[in-house]
Amino acid sequence: MLSAPLGSAKPTGLLQGCSTAPGDPAVLLGVSTAVSVLISSHSPPSIPCYAGSCFLGPFPPLCNPLPPSTLCSLMPTPSSAVSSLQTFTAWCNSHLRKAGTQIENIDEDFRDGLKLMLLLEVISGERLPKPERGKMRVHKINNVNKALDFIASKGVKLVSIGAEEIVDGNAKMTLGMIWTIILRFAIQDISVEETSAKEGLLLWCQRKTAPYKNVNVQNFHISWKDGLAFNALIHRHRPELIEYDKLRKDDPVTNLNNAFEVAEKYLDIPKMLDAEDIVNTARPDEKAIMTYVSSFYHAFSGAQKAETAANRICKVLAVNQENEHLMEDYEKLASDLLEWIRRTIPWLEDRSPQKTIQEMQQKLEDFRDYRRVHKPPKVQEKCQLEINFNTLQTKLRLSNRPAFMPSEGRMVSDINTGWQQVEQAEKGYEEWLLNEIRRLERLDHLAEKFRQKASIHEAWTEGKEAMLKQKDYETATLSDIKALIRKHEAFESDLAAHQDRVEQIAAIAQELNELDYYDSPSVNARCQKICDQWDVLGSLTHSRREALEKTEKQLETIDELHLEYAKRAAPFNNWMESAMEDLQDMFIVHTIEEIEGLIAAHDQFKATLPDADREREAILGIQREAQRIAELHGIKLSANNPYTSVTPQVINSKWERVSAAAGRRGGGLLWGVGDPLPNIGTPPQDHCGALGPEEFKACLISLGYDVENDRQGDAEFNRIMSLVDPNGSGSVTFQAFIDFMSRETTDTDTADQVIASFKVLAGDKNYITAEELRRELPPEQAEYCIARMAPYRGPDATPGALDYKSFSTALYGESDL
Repeated sequence: MLSAPLGSAKPTGLLQGCSTAPGDPAVLLGVSTAVSVLISSHSPPSIPCYAGSCFLGPFPPLCNPLPPSTLCSLMPTPSSAVSSLQTFTAWCNSHLRKAGTQIENIDEDFRDGLKLMLLLEVISGERLPKPERGKMRVHKINNVNKALDFIASKGVKLVSIGAEEIVDGNAKMTLGMIWTIILRFAIQDISVEETSAKEGLLLWCQRKTAPYKNVNVQNFHISWKDGLAFNALIHRHRPELIEYDKLRKDDPVTNLNNAFEVAEKYLDIPKMLDAEDIVNTARPDEKAIMTYVSSFYHAFSGAQKAETAANRICKVLAVNQENEHLMEDYEKLASDLLEWIRRTIPWLEDRSPQKTIQEMQQKLEDFRDYRRVHKPPKVQEKCQLEINFNTLQTKLRLSNRPAFMPSEGRMVSDINTGWQQVEQAEKGYEEWLLNEIRRLERLDHLAEKFRQKASIHEAWTEGKEAMLKQKDYETATLSDIKALIRKHEAFESDLAAHQDRVEQIAAIAQELNELDYYDSPSVNARCQKICDQWDVLGSLTHSRREALEKTEKQLETIDELHLEYAKRAAPFNNWMESAMEDLQDMFIVHTIEEIEGLIAAHDQFKATLPDADREREAILGIQREAQRIAELHGIKLSANNPYTSVTPQVINSKWERVSAAAGRRGGGLLWGVGDPLPNIGTPPQDHCGALGPEEFKACLISLGYDVENDRQGDAEFNRIMSLVDPNGSGSVTFQAFIDFMSRETTDTDTADQVIASFKVLAGDKNYITAEELRRELPPEQAEYCIARMAPYRGPDATPGALDYKSFSTALYGESDL
């Protein structure tokens, strides 16, 4: 309970007109509130109120004084007081457990002032005066006074709360004091878009839950009753923890418990509220919900600070990495260009004559390619190298980095010296090449004639061996074979026509040998290859003709068998279908004589079955013979007979059905003789200018700016547009864009800021670990830092500690990396 009964106390003054019964805890709370208001009548106009006290302080007010006629509406009901007690206790324990302790009874456990002082030390991060350990009342009062003095030192004026009330276990005063502490240390410093304290916290909740359906946060009481707002806050920051789309507005208890359990398990926010109390209360306790929601704000804002710090580091590292990439690109481009110069100069100075005109022509072509293809890009690379060098030096100067000094021998001046040597070597090279070509043309005419004829012949023979070796006739039909034979006859005519060209090639090769041509060995080898290939083509042509003719005869035999099969299979198939119709036909008889007549007819039908079976076997034998011939000669038959669709499988299937139906028919008839009925049937069967606004926005988004199409993004984009387009012309010039980006990078790029950011990630330690870097930074930036950070050598060093301070100063050239 929050308080003892008031007995016969009656509401007076500000409480007149209130319908609450005397003795109710709410009356007691209201009386204290009213007294406090009267005492503070000359205080500032905004007074945050809670049961038993009013608090004055420099922080923004959470509620305003109300006229007596409406004051009763602020008096908490017994259930809301219990809710506040539960929430405040959980809130205190969420901080006390950091010091290894907790409270069970909020109005008892703070009486000696020890845990109260400990609570203030934990939440403020400051040391209070040393407490008195005595157990006498005076010691307890002194300890509580130290705590109250500390609260007052933070700019909070306590009205009607004295150390004696806390020591005496006055629940109302104790709750009021705790609410003051919550306001000062958990809510006052909240600031969102120029609003603070309660209004700032409410605006934060509205911004975070705006995208979620069925969530409309307007206050800190009924807006939270269905539990969706709590779940939305968690899902907005940690979407993997909440399956928001599965939540139902009509199941508030489940929603609330889900949010409370997730927050306690994954966010280290203890359960401060009771789901049933919230749902069963017309207007949940505002202070309890506000206290609980502030825990979410601080939990997520801490993550936001770490994210901001990580972003700052990423930005600085990105600049450094970009500069390093530019340095690496310069070194590589300079190295490649110098290597090209080193290779090119000896090539241009080489005057060794070649034996063939082709080789000399290739030299001339290579030189022309050098002039037309290879050299121009190198001229461009040389210019680009100088531009990159100057750009890099400018970037380094603007970003407070030391100037770049290329490796030895890779200065721009070194490249210019090498380039002059290339220009000198080019002189006279082309004229020498042309003279050599004219000399060799006289010797190469005959060899060129040989090569032309050989090339024409080789082009004609290309693929001919593969064509003659293919066994396409193995899967061909009879009509296909006849077409292949006609095609082969045409090839034989073409082969005979090329006989003259082969003889001419041999004659030219003989003439080159007689003239002692320097490259006669290669000519002879090529001529011999052509002659050998010609013999092979003749042999393959003969073999293919024999194979085609043999396959034609075999397919003709198979075709005759297929036709014979079709002629006999069709009537046999019709006979089986008719037999099935007769065997399945319903018979209706009235006398034994009629049944006996049917039996006699059926016996006559059965007598024909052996002959029919022999016919079936003969038909199937025809098919097997065709298959045997095909397998014997390696012929791949088509799956279907071209003359009929009745396959052996169809014949066998229908034959089995006829045999089975005959047996059933006979049984049915015999059964009918033994027990004649009026109706007897068969048994059942199985059946480069300026950028427009949208272009400029796309540039900003690509650079990482949050200017997406929502309210906050539009506001940020409008702010940036006012900087780059102050005249409202509707376009952004390139120079305005460059000036804006220069200001943006200059404002945040200092060594001290980077060190401060690393300190946030390291939890205020003087060193950072590889695990913390990998947790807070993207993988590429994390590994970059780990590879370059020196081990930390301070007195508080632990195994694996890294020195982020020396690393940060090295980024700006203030120390060696």
